[in-house]
Amino acid sequence: MNEEKAAGTMRKLIELDKVTKIYKTNDGPVESLKPLTFHIHEGEFVSVVGPSGCGKSTLLKLVAGLLPITSGQLTLSGKRIEGPQQNVGIVFQSAVLLAWRNVLDNILLQAEMRHMPMDAARARALDLIKMAGLSGFEKKFPWQLSGGMQQRVSICRALLHDPEVLLMDEPFGALDAMTREKMNLELQRIWLESKKTVLLITHSIPEAVFLSDRVIVMSERPGTIDAIYDIDLARSKQSPRTLDVMSSLEFVQYAKTIRAHFYAQGSLDH
Repeated sequence: MNEEKAAGTMRKLIELDKVTKIYKTNDGPVESLKPLTFHIHEGEFVSVVGPSGCGKSTLLKLVAGLLPITSGQLTLSGKRIEGPQQNVGIVFQSAVLLAWRNVLDNILLQAEMRHMPMDAARARALDLIKMAGLSGFEKKFPWQLSGGMQQRVSICRALLHDPEVLLMDEPFGALDAMTREKMNLELQRIWLESKKTVLLITHSIPEAVFLSDRVIVMSERPGTIDAIYDIDLARSKQSPRTLDVMSSLEFVQYAKTIRAHFYAQGSLDH
């Protein structure tokens, strides 16, 4: 844990107070999320795990302002979230890169859509490419990149406008196990360097424990919060977590405790 968090001085960046979501359908209302109350501190890495269909992705869309809440209060930097938020970046399971654009131009698509000054955007894009370990691939096209590299491009694009919050919806779900572990290391490094607030949706309990400061465990649909766990595994920019931590007794106990929730519910995702 970082010193600011330990000292309790970090401000609450995202706050949910009894937030619910009910979808209106031809067959009547469908409850997706029961009242959710929790917060995320500035600079914190928080993961959400839960069974398929429990409303994890719906939660992320609510924070992004892509869906309206049904009741309760949801704020970002103290302001109610009403409509799409300019101060967030989103990374989806698919990298969603344009095949006819190279790496640099795919990242700069964000600048074009937001009408950012192009010279400054290009300079920032090149800095992000370097931070993501993609130097030398600026002119490569998506088909010339591995799946992991494509997702790094997607992360760079999401960070181009320097948002406070990075929202990630199963970004590594389509990758093989070894590539996924490598991307966990890369994401941790990028997070430690960028100092962004991250909300990650994942089915992988080990991934959640490895990356997070806190893990939120959701129940089956309609989703509610079963538990929130502080992950007390030390790390810093100078000394990040390594994959070796996964064999530690502390890590195994965290994973075992979180997994027990899904056995108790009678469901378990991969």
